[in-house]
Amino acid sequence: MQKRKGGGKTAPPSLSDDESSLFRTSIGDTRPLPDNGKTVFPPHLPWPVLRQNRTDANPLAVDGLSDHIPLELAGTEEEFFFLRPGVAPLTMKRLRRGYWAIQAELDLHGMTSDEARACLIEFLDECKQLGLRCVRVIHGKGLSSRNREPVLKLKAASWLMQRAEILAFCQARPMDGGSGAVIVLLKVARR
Repeated sequence: MQKRKGGGKTAPPSLSDDESSLFRTSIGDTRPLPDNGKTVFPPHLPWPVLRQNRTDANPLAVDGLSDHIPLELAGTEEEFFFLRPGVAPLTMKRLRRGYWAIQAELDLHGMTSDEARACLIEFLDECKQLGLRCVRVIHGKGLSSRNREPVLKLKAASWLMQRAEILAFCQARPMDGGSGAVIVLLKVARR
């Protein structure tokens, strides 16, 4: 259909008798498909995501994530995990066993804390927009850090706990990065 300048639609141009005849001869002996009563709808497109403007003076001022390490994470050398209240315990068991395929990953190796936080926020926003369910965040084991401590491991876990779309996360299986990565289960937005 053609559009008028005012934005309204106009009827398609009518065909002359010669054009109509030419069309009928070119399609030959065909007939329209029977009407099965089904209506085909176009696919649902996601709503546009508003990108927040960050100031040049303090680019991380609007992210809202704290660097505070919760008590349940602080001082722990063993495997840690997080399950949002209200999520079934079976979910954690499935996450640990690799029930969901990893759809994307983010590698934070060699980044400063501020760089890692900004990258994680951007990554999670993109995952949410794409409707991804399960992702891996590689934070490293801290072997090359100043005190040979996994600084990003605890901070990344803390940041993930603060995001509402994170349902659960756990240490990756050895084949997926072991103690140097976490597998994250995201809430999928309903359309």
